[in-house]
Amino acid sequence: MKISEAAAASGCHLETIRYYERSGLMPAPARTASGYREYSPIEVDRLRFISRGRELGFSLEEIRSLLSLDDNPTMSCCDVDVIARQHLADIRDRIRELNNMAAELERVISQCAGGERDRCAILGALRQPYERSATSS
Repeated sequence: MKISEAAAASGCHLETIRYYERSGLMPAPARTASGYREYSPIEVDRLRFISRGRELGFSLEEIRSLLSLDDNPTMSCCDVDVIARQHLADIRDRIRELNNMAAELERVISQCAGGERDRCAILGALRQPYERSATSS
């Protein structure tokens, strides 16, 4: 199938597919006699794998590692588990950081009286150094 069909079947944008090829996540596809890229069902499945990994927030390097494990039938699922658990821990850390940011922003907004710009609590807070709470690190 052509790149537009592979894009539709995998949920990846055309330029994203080309990027994955340049970055080595996808092998260079076969070409038709007229030079068009031609994708097999196996390559479309790989695109779906990458796309789903990105939806779950895996980095390209994590996806590269997962693909390597997926490509090697002798590898243990434990290796995949380690990557997934570390990624989940990273997500939870980011959620804590986002919750801390939201709380700080709520605090600053609550101090805003809507008065003159030179007395704006929000603008003033942006000039202050960020102090992480003891629970965030």
